[in-house]
Amino acid sequence: MSTPSQEDYLEAIWRITQQKGYVRVSDIAECLHISQASVSKMIRKLKEEGWLEVERYRGLALTSKGNAKGKLLLARHQILERFLSHLSVTDPQVVHHDVEGIEHHFSAETLEKLAALVTFIDREPKWWKKFIAQLPSIPKA
Repeated sequence: MSTPSQEDYLEAIWRITQQKGYVRVSDIAECLHISQASVSKMIRKLKEEGWLEVERYRGLALTSKGNAKGKLLLARHQILERFLSHLSVTDPQVVHHDVEGIEHHFSAETLEKLAALVTFIDREPKWWKKFIAQLPSIPKA
C-alpha cells in the first residue's frame, strides 16, 4: 500500500522516465516543487518498499512493481483531468489543484466507473453537451 505522497512521487518518476528515459533526484524535485533533500528521503522509502531501484551515481529506475503502479497513477490522473475538461473546467491551475486534491481518494471501483463514464462521454459528445447545457447555473461566491 502506498501513501498519497508516495503516489505523487511514483507518478512523477514514471512521467519523467517516459519523457527523458531516465530520472534524477533533481528532476523529481523540480517536477514536484520540493527540495532535493525531501526527494532523497522519499527515495530511500520507495526503495525499501520495492518500488524503486537506485544505482549509485547512475540514477533511479522503477521496479516492475513501481512501473506498473506509476502507469496506473498517471492513467488515474489523466481520467480525472479528462472528466474535469468534460465539465468545462478550463483553468489549468484549477484542474491541477482539483485533480491533486481528489486523485488519492478514489477506490479502484469508483475510478473504473469514472473511466467508463469518461470513455462514454468521449464517444457520445452530443449527449454530454446536452446534459451540460441543462445544468443549472451555480452562483459564484
